[in-house]
Amino acid sequence: MKRRDFINWVGLGLIASNLPVAIAACTSQTNTPASGEWQTVGKAKELDQKGQLLVKNSPVGNVLVVGTSQTGNLVAVDPTCTHKGCTVDWKADAKKFACPCHRAEYGSDGQVQKGPAEKPLKTYTAKIEGDSVLVKS
Repeated sequence: MKRRDFINWVGLGLIASNLPVAIAACTSQTNTPASGEWQTVGKAKELDQKGQLLVKNSPVGNVLVVGTSQTGNLVAVDPTCTHKGCTVDWKADAKKFACPCHRAEYGSDGQVQKGPAEKPLKTYTAKIEGDSVLVKS
């Protein structure tokens, strides 16, 4: 076998062995819901017990829902601090979100009240439907 023929066969083998990966990459679909669709992130019972519901890796991403099914005015945010990515905590007595890492503070509307964060938290619309807590972006 000539050297040129050998190199051609090796190249063809490399292409053939990577073809399934290339096809999978081109046809892969994300499971991200369309913007504006309601997504279930938990049960109203869980929310009522603690006054807040933290859900990581929900269909819309990380979500922290604050409130109870009786109040009707739920607050829902992505709890990832916009400064360095720590998870913020809900401080019910002060009605604000606080970052335990660098002391950034956000209002119940997700807006920055105290730095070092400069960008607000991502907010969601939330509601109770039946026994489920639903959010949409």
